[in-house]
Amino acid sequence: MSMYPLSRRSLLQRSALGLGALALGDLLAEQGAVARLGDSREDDPMSVRPPHFPARARRVVHFFLNGGPSHVDTFDPKPALDRYHGKPLPSPNLRTERKTGAAMRSPFRFARYGQSGIEVSELFARTAEHID
Repeated sequence: MSMYPLSRRSLLQRSALGLGALALGDLLAEQGAVARLGDSREDDPMSVRPPHFPARARRVVHFFLNGGPSHVDTFDPKPALDRYHGKPLPSPNLRTERKTGAAMRSPFRFARYGQSGIEVSELFARTAEHID
């Protein structure tokens, strides 16, 4: 087994678009593995420097929904998919991730909510009550 618990590739995949890397930097700084903010030396151009503006955010909530519901099933109805549901696509040789067959509509019903009339799937009926 490697002396590192994660491979470089695994680390990058798990760092969730950079937010994981921010957390990792803080954890490594706590362990003394990397320099902390304020540890800068004037004669070292590569040392850690304070930011130009003070940070306002204190916490980050990040939802990474790998395998989560599609936008077509939640807040983005596609009426054309209803019209073409079950029919073969006009270009049968589309280059996609998986084999592409017929058009498929969302299995969920949409309704308009709020003063703005935003269409929301039945999956988020309670959220839709607060859409405006």
